[in-house]
Amino acid sequence: MASKTLKLGPALKEIRIHLCQQSKESLGMREFIQKHYVPIKKSNPKFPILVRECLGVEPKIYARYDFGKEMSVSVNDFNVEKILEVVQKLAKGPAA
Repeated sequence: MASKTLKLGPALKEIRIHLCQQSKESLGMREFIQKHYVPIKKSNPKFPILVRECLGVEPKIYARYDFGKEMSVSVNDFNVEKILEVVQKLAKGPAA
């Protein structure tokens, strides 16, 4: 599983995941959290990964980097593999 080897940082300081508990647009994000959250967290135990659920919210991943730089990516209707690709790209840094 690719998430087991995913290292977050050093430029990346925080990941925030926003999703809806019920919408079909957030289905891939819910599956991503079920399959990949624990392995990623075990590989990065001190790294802040925040999961925020709110009814009707658009599924998005926010990445905060050094000096307050922030990026967000909408993952509306993305499948698990595509979401993992987004997280991997965000982990490489804002220039990736």
